[in-house]
Amino acid sequence: MAKQHQEGSLLEAKRSKLAPPPLYKVLLLNDDFTPMDFVILVLQKFFAMDREQATRIMLKVHTEGRGICGVYPRDVAATKVEQVTAFARDNQHPLACVMEEN
Repeated sequence: MAKQHQEGSLLEAKRSKLAPPPLYKVLLLNDDFTPMDFVILVLQKFFAMDREQATRIMLKVHTEGRGICGVYPRDVAATKVEQVTAFARDNQHPLACVMEEN
C-alpha cells in the first residue's frame, strides 16, 4: 500500500507484525496431604474437564509430581492460579497451583 506525498515522494505504509502474547502453563504440584478426589474436583471446576480427563491429570500429578491443567494467556493463567489457590485454602488443603511460561 503506497500513498503519493504532495512533493512527489513516495510513502509506504509499513505493517508491524505483532507477536502473539506469550502463553503460560498452569500446573498443579503434588503434595502428601491433598486428597485425590479434591484434585479431580479442582480440575473439573476450574478447568472444565470431565471426570476421565481430570482423573488422568490427577494421576500425572500424583506419579510425576506435577501436571499441566491448561495453557492460557498470562492474565487468564494468573486468575486460574489465584482461584485454585483460594479454593484449596478455603477447603484447608495445601494444593499448590503455579504458572510458568510455555
